[in-house]
Amino acid sequence: MIRRLLLTVALAATLCPVVNAQKYRYIDKTVAVVGNEPITLSMIEGEVKNQRARGMASDRSVRCELLETVLESKLLLMQARIDSLSVNNDWVEGRLSQDLDQAMSYFGGEKEVEEFYGKPMYRIRNDLRRQYEEMSLTEQERQEIMKTVPDLTPFEIKAYMDTVDRESLPMVPAKYKLSQICLYPDREAAALAAREKLLELRERIIAGEKFSLLARMYSDDTESARRGGELGMLSRSLLWPAFSDAAMALRPGTISQIVETPDGFHIIEVLEKKGDMFNARHILLTPKYTAADQEKAFARLDSLRSEILSGAVSFEMAASFYSEDAPSRTNGGQMADPNTGSAYFEVDQLKPSDYAAIRNLQEGEISAPVVSSDNDGRADPTKGYVNGKLMYKIIRLDKIIPAHTASFESDFSELQELVLNQQQVKAVDAFLEKKIAETRIVIDPIFEDCDFRRAVWATKIKKQD
Repeated sequence: MIRRLLLTVALAATLCPVVNAQKYRYIDKTVAVVGNEPITLSMIEGEVKNQRARGMASDRSVRCELLETVLESKLLLMQARIDSLSVNNDWVEGRLSQDLDQAMSYFGGEKEVEEFYGKPMYRIRNDLRRQYEEMSLTEQERQEIMKTVPDLTPFEIKAYMDTVDRESLPMVPAKYKLSQICLYPDREAAALAAREKLLELRERIIAGEKFSLLARMYSDDTESARRGGELGMLSRSLLWPAFSDAAMALRPGTISQIVETPDGFHIIEVLEKKGDMFNARHILLTPKYTAADQEKAFARLDSLRSEILSGAVSFEMAASFYSEDAPSRTNGGQMADPNTGSAYFEVDQLKPSDYAAIRNLQEGEISAPVVSSDNDGRADPTKGYVNGKLMYKIIRLDKIIPAHTASFESDFSELQELVLNQQQVKAVDAFLEKKIAETRIVIDPIFEDCDFRRAVWATKIKKQD
């Protein structure tokens, strides 16, 4: 429930101090040179270490693939410097701050990070900043190369369609155009009940009951509840601002007043503070809704559905007058992707409850009332939708575009993007082939058995004496 992030791949790859891999047992050394740019074994092994941590295999072929990726990045970096591209310092500093905050939260503080990586913080910061500066330049150079590909005309897309094997054309997934009428439960009453329960728990703690025991019993943050509500040492930047501000204002051992965040309502006890980091316990209560709330909303939605089906009122008119979802209400109930503005949704962009409601409908039909949520919340990291505040709704299936092989007539924009991407990849590939031929590149013999994607890399391996 608390906004806590994991360490990024780049962080561990940058900071890995000593190599100790299954097939490569060396103290750090330079394993390749691209122009004047060295590539060290620790760069490769740092990423291998990360992949192992994510449960991925880390054999020799992985190291070969990683080396090839780094070699290509160095060629782009060299050209970026020739082209006098500028580092995006805002991006670099933002990424640097975020990753160091995550590292200190993960390990428990600045001292612990230094001890783990065997470096003082100023060196860690400098190493990471240098990597992100290079990443910024490399990506900008890639974009510059891709910009050399002109926009494609309909004639060029048609020519592509005439020459390509139909079986190689992409499949366009089914898309749905939907409208909705939404009602919210009585949020004020549910919020008041949550606040009153938290006040009761706070009074019990002040009277002598253990915060940790009550957190285990009542907190809706199930992850921290198992630890008696304890979050662990965290940077304040990784938490909701209202939560962090309240925690940083507390003396250790004192209990906060009720704090509201997008997750719900909290009471907080700070255990320890270190600079901008703190360890705290909390109890989270989210507003709860009753069966009576649902019955009331469903009855109203059923009534509206009946009026629409009888022709007494149009769906658009009912949505404009009665729907409580502001974004769709202004468009007569028509739903739109909050990220792209598109009126069409693929299956994985729909909330599971919404898709279950319309999956068996025909065009023009209206679903029974369902329990769903709005888009005022956190994005699901694995899906294309947002889990927001609870709401009840009926949904009309306005149009279905079935899954089909892409065609020039109905999927021009998708095909244009596909062909443009292909041309951009070819442009970057041609640039790299040219730079490989022009640039002095030397690769250590420990990679002589690699099956590189580009055969030319094998010619760059230094011959052993």
